[in-house]
Amino acid sequence: MLPIYVVNNHGQFNHLIHRALRDLDIDVSMVPNTTPPADLATGCRGIILGGGPTIERAGNCAHYLDLGIPVLGICLGLHIIAQKFGGDVHPGKSGGYGSVDVEILEHDEILRGYPDHVPVWASHADEVRRIPDGFLRLARSNICEAEAIACPEKLIYGLQWHPEVSHTFEGRRVFENFDQITKDHSA
Repeated sequence: MLPIYVVNNHGQFNHLIHRALRDLDIDVSMVPNTTPPADLATGCRGIILGGGPTIERAGNCAHYLDLGIPVLGICLGLHIIAQKFGGDVHPGKSGGYGSVDVEILEHDEILRGYPDHVPVWASHADEVRRIPDGFLRLARSNICEAEAIACPEKLIYGLQWHPEVSHTFEGRRVFENFDQITKDHSA
């Protein structure tokens, strides 16, 4: 079975994403965000767009969303997804990293098995202010209305929070759910 690729967007937690998947015995490789889209199209079964400092340093990430492969965007990865499909990303009111209580509105494939409220670790230096047309809002908090979004028809999912850090409640579940989505898509 092909691996899941974690796209390194120069963020401090990208290696933790890679490690979290490896610890779950999920075949994973990390690739730079300058990797040509054609290389991803044939080399993996799913893509995780990791976090990073700015959308200007996101390399080819927007092009990876056109490959028809399941995608999970985390933090900056969510912002790339939102901008690509016509949403708006702006500076957040709450700024840097910290604990946030998230309300799960839709227990879809990526958030399957979670309770209605979960404590997570997130940065809100930037956040999605307007969700793109065709996307669902999956989760919100008292500081951000778009903590998680999805376009199930395209198999594209995005989270504002970081499931790879220990401060996030059962973050591994997101990765297990994404792994299942990629397997179902590959079957």
